[in-house]
Amino acid sequence: MHNPGNATPDRFPAAERFEEGAQFIAGRLTRGTSGRTHAVVDPASGEEVLRYELAGTADVDRAVAAAREAFPGWAGATPGERSDALHRFAAVLADRAEDFARAESLQCGKPLKLSREFDVPGTIDNAAFFAGAARHLQGQSAGEYSGDHTSYIRREPIGVVGSIAPWNYPLQMAAWKVLPAIAAGNTIVLKPAELTPLTSLLFARAATDAGIPDGVINIVTGTGREAGEHLVGHPDVAMTSFTGSTAVGKRVAEIATATVKRLHLELGGKAPFVVFDDADLEAAAHGAVAGSLINTGQDCTAATRAYVQRPLYEAFVERTAALMESVRLGDPFAPGTDLGPLISHVQRDRVGGFVDRARAYARVVTGGEAPGGELAKGAYYRPTLIADAAQDSEVVQSEIFGPVLVVLPFDTDDEGIALANDTPYGLAASAWSRDVYRANRATREIKAGCVWVNDHIPIISEMPHGGHKSSGYGKDMSAYSFEEYTQIKHVMFDNTAVAAKDWHRTVFGDR
Repeated sequence: MHNPGNATPDRFPAAERFEEGAQFIAGRLTRGTSGRTHAVVDPASGEEVLRYELAGTADVDRAVAAAREAFPGWAGATPGERSDALHRFAAVLADRAEDFARAESLQCGKPLKLSREFDVPGTIDNAAFFAGAARHLQGQSAGEYSGDHTSYIRREPIGVVGSIAPWNYPLQMAAWKVLPAIAAGNTIVLKPAELTPLTSLLFARAATDAGIPDGVINIVTGTGREAGEHLVGHPDVAMTSFTGSTAVGKRVAEIATATVKRLHLELGGKAPFVVFDDADLEAAAHGAVAGSLINTGQDCTAATRAYVQRPLYEAFVERTAALMESVRLGDPFAPGTDLGPLISHVQRDRVGGFVDRARAYARVVTGGEAPGGELAKGAYYRPTLIADAAQDSEVVQSEIFGPVLVVLPFDTDDEGIALANDTPYGLAASAWSRDVYRANRATREIKAGCVWVNDHIPIISEMPHGGHKSSGYGKDMSAYSFEEYTQIKHVMFDNTAVAAKDWHRTVFGDR
């Protein structure tokens, strides 16, 4: 059973491309063989967009076999050949930008302006970056470090990579997983979230149309428990890269450890937003609203904990609440919409549960409810500001993953930085100050993979993304990601041509 849903052609112009199935193996779309189906649902309306057959373990095996077969040829291509293919890929993505934007907004509920101005151009730029980076995979230059030998370093691809991507940024996460892996000469099997497979499949199709060989990029769309766990534990998969919650990341690590494979984890976050008393209040309030509400707060780097030095605290709460109340909820495809729905009604109710429980110990300044009227059929939740919660409370310590910002006061700089570090997470953070020394101290002492100063959220292809502590390890994007996707090999040449070397006496004979 493979049925198109109710989405109109203007909302889903690429619908006809999914008639053959929602698995992409060895260069073509095919149907899953698990015997079960799943529906992609528009979270703005609750209507079914596409029903498809889920992947089973046999589909994962076929995808891994295709990637394994393609590996020698792709790994053996020159850096220039891989670079040229990736440049063509970037061009195809640019040509199809509107199709990608509409499919992403339809399956995720994000406003079309976010897909058009953030997700899609960021992905195209990422492809263009790795097209250039593919030519720069050098190891350390040669040298005679022992005196009698010349050493040099080779960077070699690992093999078949099995990656799992989340539902919040399906297109960008597909790019972050696929591009550094294949630029380094690996082949890949990607499992997107079963809620949001559309743009990952379009991405793989675009790669094939750009001339990237069949089997280099494969997509299996199935459940985490069946397809995901089988992919991670597959003996022919040399590396696993996972983005998702810390709890699931621990399970992925357990499975990967059993086969001693390379592991890259980008996990949860609870980003602090530290506002010192000399900060530009207006800039900080605008930054807090944008940084906490992007993608309806479903962003592991989103601002979630605002720590504001006491002289600015009340003014910050008042101004941020006013700005939140000006944010326009609505149809993701409508030009005036600022904020779309959450990914599902289940996620909306989860977010609402956090807020409802917080009423017993904190102040809900604005929001804190699902809207009525036409929006009631979608998974919408109003932008929410919570004040005066305790540092050890649930809303401060746990990842809510919704349009909720918690604001707490602090007195001294030492206290503000200590509170910022006082969660298990360490993915991203920001510091707001006009004092360069104060801001520089915050960048040194806040434990996070990225610390912004007087801004929160921007990412660029040239710089790495990854966390500390329970937010995982390893890097996406930038040349640093090649550390995840290449093996380092030391090659050592004898320069003496002496048969009986001096060190041999440690095994036999005398000097």
